[in-house]
Amino acid sequence: MSPFKNKIIPVIYTLLIFALDRISKVWVLSYLKPKVNIDILPFFKLTYVQNTGAAFGSFQNGNTALIFVSLAVLFVLIKYREEIFKLGKFAPFAWLFILGGAFGNLYDRIFLGSVVDFINFVVWPVFNIADSFISIGAVMLAWYILKDEYKKFKSKKKE
Repeated sequence: MSPFKNKIIPVIYTLLIFALDRISKVWVLSYLKPKVNIDILPFFKLTYVQNTGAAFGSFQNGNTALIFVSLAVLFVLIKYREEIFKLGKFAPFAWLFILGGAFGNLYDRIFLGSVVDFINFVVWPVFNIADSFISIGAVMLAWYILKDEYKKFKSKKKE
């Protein structure tokens, strides 16, 4: 059972996340790419990076395989939407965050051949807004899944 009374609301949220990601990347490609780096603070910069891999620079030059992984993740998210929504009050937002972010990075992979990254905290690999939404959503979803599994474990232990 979807917590959204109107079925268009999740679509709007997903499109907003996608749009926020796209707008930031269009700015990066037009303004930051020629400069490569803009120092903001000693520990924070904006740095243009073309990422042909996954998180933390893994699977470099694996763009085609990562397109299929992204499509599989999107399929699983859509297929198990109702189950995810039942996990808790904010679980639908975890789902939306992952969905919107995945679409943002998938767009880059398909149309640009790599993902545009630009947020650089110097001690952490460079990432983007879509990655941020995916990470926050994944942590939220993991929390709800672990919480649900713990409840099941406790109820079985009482039997």
